[in-house]
Amino acid sequence: MNFNYLVIEGNIGAGKTSLATRLAEESNAKLILEQFAENPFLPKFYKEPDRYAFPLELTFLADRYAQLKNEINPRDLFQSKTISDYYFVKSLIFSRKTLKDDEFSLYKRLFSIIQQQLTKPDIYVYLHVTTERLLENIRARGRNYESDITAAYLEEIQQSYFDYIRSHPEMTFLILDINMIDFVNNNDDYQKVKSAIFERDHKPGMNRIIL
Repeated sequence: MNFNYLVIEGNIGAGKTSLATRLAEESNAKLILEQFAENPFLPKFYKEPDRYAFPLELTFLADRYAQLKNEINPRDLFQSKTISDYYFVKSLIFSRKTLKDDEFSLYKRLFSIIQQQLTKPDIYVYLHVTTERLLENIRARGRNYESDITAAYLEEIQQSYFDYIRSHPEMTFLILDINMIDFVNNNDDYQKVKSAIFERDHKPGMNRIIL
């Protein structure tokens, strides 16, 4: 499969950054990584979500827009391909579960205006992982501000991703079920993931592969 703009997405702890990084290195693509660690409201949100949800989501919205706008347009002349470990719509997906109804209504209006100015990916890869394994991955990487993430929260986020995918049949989505493999530590498993993305034809809509 040929592409200019590839997105690797997934729930918290799915391994999207690890995969995007390795794919970009091997394909000489420009790599865009989400700058989540720089959001000052993230640790506060996990402790007091009702209080810090709105400033958290507005900060993510502004930062993600600025990063994608600057790094994707115009394209690098020496790196025609771009791989990112997140897509702008992630802002809408997370805010839907974290904001109150009146806050989300305002947020959605702002999001819709801003999204029109950004490039859509040629293919959107979603790494599907069970909640139990996500929690294991989160514990293993040991980030203090993620220690309060619950299974219920992860399930809500995952459902929101699938709702978005189903509601946009015009885009090309590849859902990779990676529950039985470990592409981070096993090269054979990584090659399976790489093959599923690049060596198959994916039509617009939802394409699902179990690895």
